[in-house]
Amino acid sequence: MRLSAFKRPNKLIMPVAIKPAVFKPAFMIALLGIGSVSLYAQAATIAPVDTSASSPTAGIQLISLKSDEVPSSNGADNLTDIADGLDAADQTDDWIDNVPDASAVTDDLDYNNSNDINTDIPAEVAHVSLKAISPETLKTFVAVVDLVRREYVDAVNDEELFNNAMSGLLTKLDSHAEFLDAEAYENLRAFTQGDVGDVGLTATYQPEVGYWVITDVITDSPADKKGIAVGDYLHQIDEFKLDDNKQSNDIKQLLTGIAGTQVDVITSEAGRRKHTTTLQRNNNHPQIIETRLVDGIAIIRLPAFQNNSREQILQSLVSLNAPVSGILLDMRDNPGGVLASAVQIASLFMTDTDVVKVKGRQSPLQTLSTQGTAVLKPLPVVILQNRYSASAAEVLASSLQAQKRATIVGEVSYGKGSVQSVIPLNEEQAVKLTVAHYLTAAGKKIDKIGVQPDMTLSGSENTWEQQALDLLSQQERTSGIRFVKKDTSKASAVEKSIPSN
Repeated sequence: MRLSAFKRPNKLIMPVAIKPAVFKPAFMIALLGIGSVSLYAQAATIAPVDTSASSPTAGIQLISLKSDEVPSSNGADNLTDIADGLDAADQTDDWIDNVPDASAVTDDLDYNNSNDINTDIPAEVAHVSLKAISPETLKTFVAVVDLVRREYVDAVNDEELFNNAMSGLLTKLDSHAEFLDAEAYENLRAFTQGDVGDVGLTATYQPEVGYWVITDVITDSPADKKGIAVGDYLHQIDEFKLDDNKQSNDIKQLLTGIAGTQVDVITSEAGRRKHTTTLQRNNNHPQIIETRLVDGIAIIRLPAFQNNSREQILQSLVSLNAPVSGILLDMRDNPGGVLASAVQIASLFMTDTDVVKVKGRQSPLQTLSTQGTAVLKPLPVVILQNRYSASAAEVLASSLQAQKRATIVGEVSYGKGSVQSVIPLNEEQAVKLTVAHYLTAAGKKIDKIGVQPDMTLSGSENTWEQQALDLLSQQERTSGIRFVKKDTSKASAVEKSIPSN
């Protein structure tokens, strides 16, 4: 990370002008897959998603159980058309309010071609008017930098100081804006491609002491490096206080998120003072969408929205190897993620339907709609959410609710309706900036309001899944759909359906 502006000047100066500069980015984010972001920059052209046969779901075939036979050459859906029209780079949303966003990336841009993106500073801001920034403010800033250089207890280089200054400038705008260094930038790419991160600890509730107790800490993990040890009590994760109503999966979900993001944990040694530790989710691993079958109903636990979430859902339905007559989509604690992924998943349930409206500062209201074949359209759907379901999760829930395509149960969701874009500055650094707000397809506000459930669930959250299953079981269901892999061998003749019990 080398920027010439970070070199220490020989003497204090009071700059009154900013020279235009051109940065060659690693990628530029298309705004929610529907257009380019104009933030004193021209967006590069993003190639559409490659939905060729190399797609993980290109070989999936659907068999309707209403018929006895389905010829291998007819009735198959390669499920690759849903992503048509969506850009390869799409915007994501953050882990509720206090964790940086991630964004899809593309490697299509030529870093040696300066035409990929133009970030020239426009003439109106190239020379900063002293009416906008007073000489005293500039003088004070330079004086603070010099004071830290000379008097701070530890030596701090200029690059770190200026990085901190840029970070402070952004985070003071809102809780979502952020300056991304090389590690955060790379972890962001890893997240959109399917990785998530955790902090490397496991905790279980021990009723004999009445606390969640840390039972495992991975060597050299973020938790280990910050001195958290087996036997410590875990009291709180971010703003979520832990009690006996939580389950181990809930704790795992709260500690897991966008790779490279931060999470605050409050721990204590038994009988000692509590203290807060900020941990990076740098223990990266692939995200797994858990799917299981209960009485013909597929329960899909969706932790976050990533570029491959749609494919993972379909693959998990294939792995059930049984007829599916209903879908319970569990999005509790889901922080959001790649918003275009929410549109792709909505496209599994609805055809030619508006999903979300996006309004930027300088752009007209734009609408994202479903694409392709709604392969899950015949199946009834219940969505389970809680107060921590946010952003893209709220987009999906609200769109299915508005079309009466799903019943939403649980409690009012978080209410996060702003859109962030990741804009590269150079090969290793980027800025995450709030660039738009989104509304439901009906034009209703989500931010600070959330999605109201059709049915509020009562009692311990541990019982909500069964309550949702009971509700889904009461809905009219067909004999179902079975998901199988295509048989690509020439000898294949037919695939026989298996009736549900």
